[in-house]
Amino acid sequence: MNKEMLYRSFPGGKEKLSILGFGCMRLPQNSDNPKDIDIPLATKMIRNAIDQGVNYIDTAWPYHGGESENFLAGALAEGYREKVYLATKLPSWEVSKHEDMDRLLNEQLHKLNTKHIDYYLIHALNSQRWQNLTSLGLFDFMERALADGRIKHIGFSFHDELPLFKEIIDAYKWEFCQIQYNLLDEDFQAGTEGLAYAYDRGVGIVVMEPLRGGYFTSNVPEEVSALWNSNSTRRSPAEWALRWVWNDPRITVVLSGMSLPEHVEQNLESAPQGRPGSLSQDEMDTVNRVRNYYKGRIQIPCTSCQYCMPCPNGVDIPRSFKFYNDAYMFNNADEQRGQYGKFLAGSGADQCVACGECEPKCPQKIPIIQELEKVDALLG
Repeated sequence: MNKEMLYRSFPGGKEKLSILGFGCMRLPQNSDNPKDIDIPLATKMIRNAIDQGVNYIDTAWPYHGGESENFLAGALAEGYREKVYLATKLPSWEVSKHEDMDRLLNEQLHKLNTKHIDYYLIHALNSQRWQNLTSLGLFDFMERALADGRIKHIGFSFHDELPLFKEIIDAYKWEFCQIQYNLLDEDFQAGTEGLAYAYDRGVGIVVMEPLRGGYFTSNVPEEVSALWNSNSTRRSPAEWALRWVWNDPRITVVLSGMSLPEHVEQNLESAPQGRPGSLSQDEMDTVNRVRNYYKGRIQIPCTSCQYCMPCPNGVDIPRSFKFYNDAYMFNNADEQRGQYGKFLAGSGADQCVACGECEPKCPQKIPIIQELEKVDALLG
C-alpha cells in the first residue's frame, strides 16, 4: 500500500479499500464511439493510479458499449489484478429468467479474465428491476455465487427513491451499496437519509458521481469560482467536492470517473487529505455558500416527491424538471439536451397532453403543464 493513500473498511469488513476508487465509466477514447477506448493511455492511467495506492477498480457490463470489462482484463494483466479489489455489476435489465444471472456472471468472469469478482453489485436497481429480480430468485443466485467463490462480496447500486432504497437494504444482508452523493445531491435518491439508514445497519457505502458527472469542474460560473477562492484555503473545485464527500466518516470509497491523466494526478494529490472530519467549519461554510448559489439557479422548485406520478401519458415529470434545472445550474443546456434525449426518449415533456391530472397533486403548487412547455422548448 502507498503510505500517502488513505484506506477505509466497510462496517465489519477486514479489507482496507482506498478512499479513491477508479471508475471505468469515462475512460479516454480515440473517437466519439464509446467502444473506442484509448487502450494505451487508459491502461497507463489505471496502472499509475494503482502504483500510487488506488486498490478499488469499478466497472460494469454496459460501460463503453460493453468494452470496459474486456479492456480491464488487459489493463490488470502483468500482476496488476492481484493488487486490486475488482468491482463489476450484474446488468439487472438483461435478466428475464433465473439462469440469466449465472450466465451473465460467468460471461463477466471470462471477459475480465479472472476467477472471481471481489465486489459484485446488482446494477442500477429501481422498482421494476427489483421486483423482477426478486421474483426470479435473486437471493438464491447471490448465495450460490458467494458459496462457490465466483464473487467475494455482494452489494447493489441504486437509482430510485428513498422508500425503495430502505426496502432493499432491509431485504438482505448486503455488505455494501453504491449511491449517487455529492454536495448538491443530499436529498436525491438515497441521499443523506439513505446513507445513514444503510450505515446504521452495517452496510458499507461507495459513492458515485461525487463531481456530479464533472459538472462541478467544467464551465464553472465566475460566481462559484469567487466563492471557492474566498476561502483562505486554495483548492480546485474538484478537490473541494471530493473533500466534502470524504469528510463523512460513513463513506468508504469515492469513485471518480477519470478520463485524463491530469484527473488521476489531481485526485491522487487530494486523497491523502481526505480524512473524516478534516474540513473546518469555515471550509464547510464555503461549501454551503457554493451549494446555495447553485440551488439559487434552480428554475422549477421540484423536490422529486413523486406525488405527480405516475403520469397517465408517461411523462417522467420529476426527471424532466431535473434536466431543465441542471441546464440552468451548470449553464450547459446543450449537454443536458443530449442527456435528456437519451434518458427520457418517449417519457419527456413532449408527451404531455395538458390533461391536468398532475397539478392538484403537487405540494409545491408548481404549474406543471406550463413548466413542461418550457422544458420541451429548451431541451426537446
